[in-house]
Amino acid sequence: MPKRSTVPNRGFRIADQIQRDLSELIAREVKDPRVGMVTLSAVEVTPDYAHAKVFFSVLTGQPDETLEALNHAAGHLRNLLFKRLHIHTVPTLHFIFDRTTERAADMNALIAKAVSSRAKDAEE
Repeated sequence: MPKRSTVPNRGFRIADQIQRDLSELIAREVKDPRVGMVTLSAVEVTPDYAHAKVFFSVLTGQPDETLEALNHAAGHLRNLLFKRLHIHTVPTLHFIFDRTTERAADMNALIAKAVSSRAKDAEE
């Protein structure tokens, strides 16, 4: 029988704390010019806290360049997280570009196009 955690939702709380701390650390500590305005949308931590998927989107800059820069700075960011978090294992960071905002903009454009074509059909 697997051992049950004594603290409910601890993984979610750790992920939320990592997201808050990383947002601040990326803005203050990462000096790479390839990293523009980055928004962290989610963090998923494995049950053993060995790995964390960090989902991000960019407001300015190229997503591919930003992904490369963040993965390059992942070790440094992990070291800074280790100083802030009070857990035994600080996860290895894996940055993933989140295309949700792009998909939402595409869907809004399709909906607007459908609404405008329906309005034209109603006028005729």
